[in-house]
Amino acid sequence: MAHVYVTGHKNPDTDTIASAIAYAEFKNRVDPDNVYAPARLGEPNSQTRWALKKSGAEPPKLLRHIMLRVKDVMNKNLIVANRNDPLHSVGLAMAKNNIGQIPIVDDDGTLVGIITERDLARMYIRESRDPSTFAHTPVSVGSIVEVLEGELLAGEDRETSGKLWVISMSVDSMGRQMEPGDIVVIGDRTDAQLRAIELGAGILVVSNGVRPDGEVLRLAGEKGTSVVLSPLDSYVTSRMIQLSVPCWEVMSENPLTVHPDDLISDITQQVMEVHYRAAIAVDEDKVPKGIVSRTDLVNPEPRKVLLVDHAEVGQSVEGVERAQIVEILDHHHIGDIETPTPIPATFDPVGSTATLIVERFRERGLEPERSTAMMLLAAVLSDTVILNSPTTTERDHEVVRYLEGLLGLDAREFGMEMFEASSDVSGLSAEEIVTRDAKEYGTSGGDRLCIAQVETVGRGLLERREELLEALERMRREKNYVVAALMVTDIMERGTELLCVGDRSIVERAFGGRVENNGLHLPGVMSRKKQVAPKILAVA
Repeated sequence: MAHVYVTGHKNPDTDTIASAIAYAEFKNRVDPDNVYAPARLGEPNSQTRWALKKSGAEPPKLLRHIMLRVKDVMNKNLIVANRNDPLHSVGLAMAKNNIGQIPIVDDDGTLVGIITERDLARMYIRESRDPSTFAHTPVSVGSIVEVLEGELLAGEDRETSGKLWVISMSVDSMGRQMEPGDIVVIGDRTDAQLRAIELGAGILVVSNGVRPDGEVLRLAGEKGTSVVLSPLDSYVTSRMIQLSVPCWEVMSENPLTVHPDDLISDITQQVMEVHYRAAIAVDEDKVPKGIVSRTDLVNPEPRKVLLVDHAEVGQSVEGVERAQIVEILDHHHIGDIETPTPIPATFDPVGSTATLIVERFRERGLEPERSTAMMLLAAVLSDTVILNSPTTTERDHEVVRYLEGLLGLDAREFGMEMFEASSDVSGLSAEEIVTRDAKEYGTSGGDRLCIAQVETVGRGLLERREELLEALERMRREKNYVVAALMVTDIMERGTELLCVGDRSIVERAFGGRVENNGLHLPGVMSRKKQVAPKILAVA
């Protein structure tokens, strides 16, 4: 099933976090063909942390970017082989699964090498030019029996390091090249079988499934020769014996490895440069978790994301322009997000994205989980400042009444408790205050500006005016904003002190007032979305 991240904007507020949690829950219930996972793009502010704790909801997973990672494209159905497995089993696995390489692991599962089709081809070329020998890689009787699917008729399972012979010569000439300990393949020729044993053959392999005479087995017992019966003809038997060597003899060491969390843009060139055109994804213990090949990197399917509570590239997850956006659900203006194909997109002027989500639950006859419902209530009350913001609509009031009944609590008392618990920012630095709920906007002229907001009970925060202005100026210079502003909104007095740095004339034209000491008092102004951002963007 497709995995879709549901995420709000950077510097997440309560509406963003609640919307991600709730809409993911809703979509999972109405769209079982996909998996929707809530995500956040930053640390929750104090108000949102209060709401999460109060409701018992789990914070969404932190999503640092939406760019494709190795684990998004790698083949997780990984076929591996042990370093001591016969090479024959590796070849069969490659043919059966139509793959060109197999990672080789140690007994503890740690990656030690890789075997590729090229390694197998080189082995055959080498064997065709030189006498077949196991001098450097002793082979066991048990491995030979396994790859031949044969039968051990005499002797014991032991190793030999001799050469491999297929006897087609006369009995008289057999002793000219053969040495004690060699492996000898002979068909239905009793005289040649006896001669091979007399010459000290370590392993006698009888081909074509014809059992040797009792005299041959008796002599083999006396001389210590192991006798193996092969159902295959002599030529195929000899080739299969060559495949009974352990994997480590043929494998390439130090294969290209990547981590499952690596970006595919960072590993593509490396994969293209190795001859087997693949990389093994390993964890911190070097245990293989998947394999990513060149074909996996050609036009991979992008990661999917559903945007809530925003539609601006500057506010969205890093790499969103490369992702597949499947839907947008927002209560702000239409931003600069572009999609190559049509998608469902909702821009509905209510006080909170949470209001839209509650309406969708009710339209389907569904109820959100209690923890989700409490987060949704916190979100509506936060964005509408306990239904006092000018962005508040009758639909927000209706949603709050519904959630009150569902949860069995008083919404106003709940909202006041939330704002009072989160309005104390005395423990935060000026930088944290001006960035924790900051939204970036693009102007028609190509400039960028930022408007942050902090909601307080009382005007105590303004005693730190100079400190806040200095932090705003540092942020403006760092981000190259034409204007950086902070709304200090008093929910009791229902007004805002707008602190601003940069081109203050933009703010003056927007509100028709004079900015003094980098500030402008705005009575009755409580909404960034409806009362501040549109006016500034209209003149910027």
